[in-house]
Amino acid sequence: MTKRILAWLCLGLGLASCATPTERTAEPPPRIFVVAANPLAAEAGMAVLRRGGSAVDAAVAVQAMLSLVEPQSSGIGGGAFLHHYDASTRSLAVYDGRETAPAGATPDMFLDDNGDPLPFGRAVLSGRATGVPGAVAALALAHEEHGRLPWRELFGDAERTARDGFTVSPRLGRFINSDAAQATAPDARAYFSRSDGTRLQAGDRLRNPAYAEFLRRLAAEGPDALYRGPTAQRIVERTGAGPLPGTMTLDDLADYRPAKRESLCRAWRIYLLCVPPPPSSGVALVQAMLILERTDIAERGPNDPLAWFLFGEASRLMYPDRDLYVGDPAFADVPVEGLLDPAYVAARARLIGERAGPPPPAGTPAGAPAGARDSRLEPAGA
Repeated sequence: MTKRILAWLCLGLGLASCATPTERTAEPPPRIFVVAANPLAAEAGMAVLRRGGSAVDAAVAVQAMLSLVEPQSSGIGGGAFLHHYDASTRSLAVYDGRETAPAGATPDMFLDDNGDPLPFGRAVLSGRATGVPGAVAALALAHEEHGRLPWRELFGDAERTARDGFTVSPRLGRFINSDAAQATAPDARAYFSRSDGTRLQAGDRLRNPAYAEFLRRLAAEGPDALYRGPTAQRIVERTGAGPLPGTMTLDDLADYRPAKRESLCRAWRIYLLCVPPPPSSGVALVQAMLILERTDIAERGPNDPLAWFLFGEASRLMYPDRDLYVGDPAFADVPVEGLLDPAYVAARARLIGERAGPPPPAGTPAGAPAGARDSRLEPAGA
């Protein structure tokens, strides 16, 4: 049976088109859709598509809006992977906009004076925890190769929404009022507070005229609005502030370049499942799907609790491997082939019993390097 391609877009954008018409039928109207974590972002993408924009054009608009309405999870000041499928050539391309460490980063920058690891809450709020942002550069590269509409026309909805205001969603409201370290930062407290000092709640109105002005410049100037000039200067100043200053410089920002990578693909049932390769953790998604393929989950429906049990157990087996082995291949040996080896996957799948037991440890796939246990604490993002 012909394999279909599933291309995963890390910005949360999904697009579908109708089948190619035959000579005996008129071309049907196109069917398009956008999937995003917030309806305002999905609608921004749809507006671009209705104007004849490409999937990449829509991704730019979606990311600009998400940075406003879900800043705790998806910001243009962070990193991203964009996975692009060109139906006309049946080709895939991965645009890697992952953040990079500043040139001045050192192996011991998250250790205290005694050589012990810094507390997570203290480290994550410091300038040392900030990487050189890559999302804008990756989007710009993808737009250069696959865009249809001019770059300057992709930010209007997000700029207008930032200036006029939007309703705080339940998800953002939960983060604002959570005890996550990031929510307690002075910058976050000031932004997410009312004039009387109390925190915003879901349903409140939030305006961000400063972000609107930045988007106006980003539309007019392109990526240089972020990587050079006054915004770059403010990033360097903020991340270089004490008590644990980072080392990011204007050169780090100006020198950032996104990477293009080949997709990582594996056959799965009647499909070809494709994800971004490391440093993305897409390999973990493929592993989880291959583990599930070795269960009877396909015979169960969405209302069957055993189906959800199987999904949960496959996830619990995947995550230890992901946390221990997946990293930046420029600095770590990621055993991709070992993690997806059929015999290894089958052995992991056999660990699923009738009941959930203690958290499973990572396995030892072929090519696995020696590593320490991951103890990361991350309250938001993916």
